[in-house]
Amino acid sequence: MELHFHVHTLRLRHTFTITHESRNVQPTLIVELRDGAFSGYGEATETTYYGVFIEGMKAQLDSVRSLIEHYPGGTPEEFYAFIEPHLKNDHPFALCALDVAYNDLYAKKAGKKLYEVWGLDPSRNPITDYTIGIDTVEKMVEKMKEMPFPLYKIKLGTKDDIAIIRELRKHTDAIFRVDANTAWDVEETIRNSYALRELGVEFIEQPMKATNWEGMKRVYAESALPLLADESCIVEEDVARCYGFFHGINIKLMKCGGLTPARRMIAHARRLGLKVMVGCMTESNVGCSAIAQLLPLLDYVDMDGILLVDDDVSTGVTIDYGKVLYADANGTGAGLLKA
Repeated sequence: MELHFHVHTLRLRHTFTITHESRNVQPTLIVELRDGAFSGYGEATETTYYGVFIEGMKAQLDSVRSLIEHYPGGTPEEFYAFIEPHLKNDHPFALCALDVAYNDLYAKKAGKKLYEVWGLDPSRNPITDYTIGIDTVEKMVEKMKEMPFPLYKIKLGTKDDIAIIRELRKHTDAIFRVDANTAWDVEETIRNSYALRELGVEFIEQPMKATNWEGMKRVYAESALPLLADESCIVEEDVARCYGFFHGINIKLMKCGGLTPARRMIAHARRLGLKVMVGCMTESNVGCSAIAQLLPLLDYVDMDGILLVDDDVSTGVTIDYGKVLYADANGTGAGLLKA
């Protein structure tokens, strides 16, 4: 098995703004595991907010190159258990790309789609939302009109959040979800939840700082809308902590370390009665096609990354008015157009 790197810069269709940052491009690392005629692909994006950079991820993986390339073979779970101890002190983005690439390779060698390897039925998959980043209200309306969708995720965290949703609501009957990206306080979250419920909002994602557990306990008791954890639920150990503070969790593959830990997080959340969402990181189709394999296990999904970037480097799933259509290929279905 050979390890190869492919570095690309994806251009975003619009400047993407959340409370943490604004950006127009998205550097990304695509990891390839090649075994004879088969190649498996995984992805991790450069993310300055978490201190993750392309060269750092390559260095992490180069440090275990010999272990990877001489691995004798096994299931993705066995591979993860073998390699994770050697990378556990590093940020899990690179581990995610490696884990996804191995899952993809394993399923391709088995002659199956990855969700088939897991024994999943995709007939009742949830649809994906489309994200509207923070901008002027006029620009946000323009983005919605450019991409008519049945379901929007609206990024908030301004002084005029309710006014923004009220104005957007004038232009569509679509379901709204809102993501405050830790920008609100306790009183603001509770107050906003009632106003947002009247405006057709389904749930609120990560309204407050990830460490504000005391505040979240009160918000959980008094909110008019369900609450989903994002920054408060990064890795497997965080799932149990979210119980009694959130109604559900949003899992990001790059933050938790890949498909293997994500599946364990989903199972744990189900045992606790929590709703489950998986989100994306404005990656290429390599990353989005990996997320799609988890769809039969999810209540919600935010995998619109391939709609937010000009992806001219990869192939895989497509999205039709929110419905995710699998590629006619084994593994995750992802492929590379550019080496």
